[in-house]
Amino acid sequence: MDFRAELSAWLDDNAPRSLWDTGTTPFQGYWGGAGEPFETDDQRLWFERCLARGWTAPTWPRQYGGGGMPTEDYRIFSEELARRGLPRPLVGFGLAMIGPILLSEASDALKEFHLPRIARGEIRWCQGYSEPGAGSDLASLQARAERDGDHYVVSGQKIWTSHADTADWIFCLVRTDPDAPERSGITFLLIDMSSPGVTTRPIQLISGSSPFCEVFLEDVRVPVDQVVGRENDGWRVAKALLQHERGMVGESVAAGGARAAELTGYTLRAHALETIGLRDGRLTDPLLRDELARFEMTESAFRQTIRRANERVRVGAPPGPESSIFKVAGADLNQHRWELAVRMAGLDGLGWEGAPYSERDRALTRQWLRSRGNSIEGGTNEIQRNIIARRVLGMPR
Repeated sequence: MDFRAELSAWLDDNAPRSLWDTGTTPFQGYWGGAGEPFETDDQRLWFERCLARGWTAPTWPRQYGGGGMPTEDYRIFSEELARRGLPRPLVGFGLAMIGPILLSEASDALKEFHLPRIARGEIRWCQGYSEPGAGSDLASLQARAERDGDHYVVSGQKIWTSHADTADWIFCLVRTDPDAPERSGITFLLIDMSSPGVTTRPIQLISGSSPFCEVFLEDVRVPVDQVVGRENDGWRVAKALLQHERGMVGESVAAGGARAAELTGYTLRAHALETIGLRDGRLTDPLLRDELARFEMTESAFRQTIRRANERVRVGAPPGPESSIFKVAGADLNQHRWELAVRMAGLDGLGWEGAPYSERDRALTRQWLRSRGNSIEGGTNEIQRNIIARRVLGMPR
């Protein structure tokens, strides 16, 4: 039996039916973590069955808890999950961001310490990059790490740190040489969020909810063996991780972004049929019909392009500047998606709370507002266009 047939039979027998048609995105599913409960018993069952086969981290080496899955098999695995609308058994920054960097940059000791715990869903990670005075100009960051024997003493503040209030560890950029040129004095450091001196504070967004937090670091002692790469070489490591992040953000928004539960199974086409209606087998609004067709073609092309790029990464090629293209195109695509959604909803798309708006109407409004942040998070679209101009098109500064 070939792998697709074997996998298909296994999924039909083992994937809980309650999880079918709930979606397959980098941010939708079980995030793991020491204090993170499963949402349902079926989610736990799905995770445990995949974990037993190494499928929480399918392509990682078996020695680190992965499945050792070849690239072609992983493509089939992803296709079969998507065909059933099944969530990935484990999602989050551990798998999509810090895990790949540990595999390529970390010492054997760090790999053996962190990677199996990520694959088992025991640790949830967050990203400590941006600061109040260092956003798009990230290299100007001021969080300090001063050497004290076999520890660093870290002080500073990070902001827009997604899920910091539920994370167990943070991968963090700190300045270890204040006298060096900006990009030469930065170190990539892994910090246990339970360490004394680490505090978090959630940040609310206009949509009414937010994963974002501020993180305050006050004389936090971090063992020096938690450096990824070398001291003062963190900028190179950080740039490599950003390629993974931007690809992940692009892939997520292409799939509809982080939707509310009330929008499970939502599609623009179904919404158009419901709100606009058909005449002679076609949408009654010809302009909307044309716009939807263009959107669906762009969305399909975008997904296929991301899939090709992901397959290159899985055979060992590092993510390239094309991830900036995915970030810009994905943000534009997702914003267009939710603008179309609220436009088709008409006055119902203005719903915020209470009657006469349905839960879905209110969720549409919030999702539209949330999508405005897509062109900022993961590196602003303006910065990404500069990267594309220089590194893809070869234009001068």
